[in-house]
Amino acid sequence: MKELIYNLKFAWRYAKNQKKLIILYILCNLFQIIISVFLPVLSAKIIVSLTDNQLVQVLNIALILLVTELFRNCVVYLTNFFSQKIYRETFISVQSDLGYEILKLQNKCIDDNSSGVFIQRLTSDTSNIADVFNVLNIYLTHVLTDIGIFAAIFFINKKVFLFVLIMTFIIYLIESRRVKILNERDKEFRKKNENVSGFVGELVRGVRDIKMLGAENSFMNELHKKIIDLNKYRYKMMSTNRNYTFIRGTYYDLFNTTLIFFLVYLIYTGELLLASGLIINNYMNRVVSIVNYFSILLEKLKSFNLSSVRIFNIIDSDEFKKEDFGTTHLDNVKGNFEFKNVKFGYNEDNIILKDINFKVKSRETVGFVGKSGAGKSTIFSLLCKMYDVNDGSITIDGVNINDLDKESIRGNITIINQNPYIFNLSIRDNLKLVKDNLTDEEMIEACKLACLDEFINGLEDGYDTIIGEGGVNLSGGQRQRLAIARALVQKTEIILFDEATSALDNETQESIQDAIKNLKDDYTILIIAHRLSTIINCDRIMVLNDGVIEDSGTHYELLDRCSEYRKLYEKELNS
Repeated sequence: MKELIYNLKFAWRYAKNQKKLIILYILCNLFQIIISVFLPVLSAKIIVSLTDNQLVQVLNIALILLVTELFRNCVVYLTNFFSQKIYRETFISVQSDLGYEILKLQNKCIDDNSSGVFIQRLTSDTSNIADVFNVLNIYLTHVLTDIGIFAAIFFINKKVFLFVLIMTFIIYLIESRRVKILNERDKEFRKKNENVSGFVGELVRGVRDIKMLGAENSFMNELHKKIIDLNKYRYKMMSTNRNYTFIRGTYYDLFNTTLIFFLVYLIYTGELLLASGLIINNYMNRVVSIVNYFSILLEKLKSFNLSSVRIFNIIDSDEFKKEDFGTTHLDNVKGNFEFKNVKFGYNEDNIILKDINFKVKSRETVGFVGKSGAGKSTIFSLLCKMYDVNDGSITIDGVNINDLDKESIRGNITIINQNPYIFNLSIRDNLKLVKDNLTDEEMIEACKLACLDEFINGLEDGYDTIIGEGGVNLSGGQRQRLAIARALVQKTEIILFDEATSALDNETQESIQDAIKNLKDDYTILIIAHRLSTIINCDRIMVLNDGVIEDSGTHYELLDRCSEYRKLYEKELNS
């Protein structure tokens, strides 16, 4: 109960900016409750008046009944309107906040969880939190109305009240059992659904690779198994619900029949007036449904509670750890940095970097070579503080990156990967993502330096050309050059090329190298090379082997004295 109250407070912090709407919403609900209790009384009076041939009174009561019903419809409409508006604003707030918090998560947290986990939280869980106001609107209103009806029955006849109370309690015991079972199964269903969602996400992201590998059947067979397993569990839940629905219908019928006989008996014995019996009879359907509404309310609140915990774990708890930045800000980053006795592993059994020491000066161009798994990309990830070092230190302009704020690091370093992610926007909007106030002059200049302007000018829509999801309408070389232009627009001092030309043909590679040459004198550049030809002209080349820097120097110095580098060079010549 304490947890539920806490989570309701959690939801309230997103809805509290809508206090006026919430007050209006509560007032409308109160009107609904009063009217719902009052209407059966009017209906009973009409029947009694008819039996007494009081036609004028019947017409008057009927007119009041009509006006009341019309007023109730207006109130219901306003209640739904306010509720939906609160839901919408709350949903937007929670989802935006959650999305922002996910972006702040440590990479390790993202690595340790499937994409399905975050998709579920951003969609169904945020919806459950926002929906709490609709839930309260629909079900709490019913429950409160029924409480008012119970009070009315108590004042009409205490024997009927006691009978209804006992029967309601029996029904509640049955319903609470149903809710408990369904909640347990819902938790398991959510886990299975996350698994399927994550796998579908992999299908969407890797569809091209799946096709190229000819793995469509294998992948779909695996997805089919997961979907079948999920739907088996879904059917199990539906079967449970179906069985309980049958049972519920049976005891509802028994309750209604027994209550009618009891009312007839009390009227026959003179303990209950006909009008009072009619009023209670009009209340009867609402009385029976109170347990159902109450059970559903509890079920919805439990779903809300579960979703709140799942989202709260990301937003506020320590279960999902956030990136930890310092407070020191560097106004003018020069681009000098140093790795000192750096050790790192993604876990204790997988140490990637064992003892890394090197310095890079401002405006220096440095290449990194080595076998796959030597730790080249890991160095780049550590420099960007995507992960924290296990031991040792990394400094930028003499300041430990653990002490620097996010802007000083991420705002001054850009990584261009082998497959840079290009958004399904226009070329212009892809560039504006990193700088809102980007001018056309800045954009064109960046594209010229990246050797991309000629290609863009040849397009029908120029810079407003939509390039498709992942840059599907661009070649590999064009995506790389757009990524370089994006880095230039960002005006970072350090640019990292992580095997940016490994999958490109020779001609395209040369164009990328031309783009890098244009940057050489103005930026600190680090290049991880798959092809040594990419880094021959670097000021310095570092050779990584088994998590340590084996040697460093110019291309010709390393050919003379470093056997590992010479092997790599000869292998490339012979390929």
